[in-house]
Amino acid sequence: MTTVALRPMMPVLLALAGLLAVGAAWGAGAPLVRIARLAGYLPLTIVLWQSVLGLLVLAAVLVVRGRWRIPLDRSSLALYLAVALLGIVLPHLAAFWALGHVPAAVHSVIIALVPIFALGLALGLRIERFRWKRFVGLTLGAGAVALLILPEASLPPGTATAFVLVSMIAPMCYALEGLVIANVSRAQAGPMQTLLGATAMAVVMVLPLAALSGAPVMPGTAWGAAEWAILISGIGGSLAYAGYVAILRHGGAVFGAQVAYVVTASGVVWAMLLLGERPSPWFWTALALLFGGLFLVQPRPQTAPGPGPGTDPPAPPGKSA
Repeated sequence: MTTVALRPMMPVLLALAGLLAVGAAWGAGAPLVRIARLAGYLPLTIVLWQSVLGLLVLAAVLVVRGRWRIPLDRSSLALYLAVALLGIVLPHLAAFWALGHVPAAVHSVIIALVPIFALGLALGLRIERFRWKRFVGLTLGAGAVALLILPEASLPPGTATAFVLVSMIAPMCYALEGLVIANVSRAQAGPMQTLLGATAMAVVMVLPLAALSGAPVMPGTAWGAAEWAILISGIGGSLAYAGYVAILRHGGAVFGAQVAYVVTASGVVWAMLLLGERPSPWFWTALALLFGGLFLVQPRPQTAPGPGPGTDPPAPPGKSA
């Protein structure tokens, strides 16, 4: 194939490469956090340091882009608070607590339920109209969760089913966050500015909680796998979000939604590589049902415009861990 023939394909190839890179970076989050949890780090400590690292990375990105001055109007401040609570503090605390008790591969499947929860909430609030196709998607998502927690052989011995349910708090929070952004907020802040403001608020919230709870505020002085896991997950997650925003701006919401498959699949692969996890046959069946459900609940191309200036992208699946 000649260079001239390759030129028209370059934008598509670059978009696909970006999608894979963003999904792989996000997918590594759950296994890396589980490494830190198994080493004894408490959820508050990990949330604090991921937020601090994320704040530094996002600030650097916005300084380079010349957009470091974030809006401070009432609507924007309310949005930052909502994203800090529903997009960072609450889902991260739930996810990181659960990751001390459930396999990272299982959590990677649970966290991908964001669009399925979002559709269920939208139907309940009558924001979305009922459609059989998307209802089947909801049913498949529920079936995936059932296969993870009902059969005795689906989880490793000693895994408490209750912590799988704790994992589900995270995608529920992300779904609520998406509804707030899409249907309530009138803020003018862009997606990166919103995440910067929200991350700053998250640091302010979590720092006193960590100090009062007795959780270590600083990571250990002797750096090992756990400390590197916190560092890489914090920086990688923020860079992945920046890449996700770029994908949405250039490829649109429907193309960007495909990152859900990459995040979940790469999370499972990273869990197998980094932690030696070997999921059961029930798990693989649940994963297949989940992917089917995600396909059916995706927004239709004609009703899913990409984000423009001053708007936020949909909450990405698994944007924490």
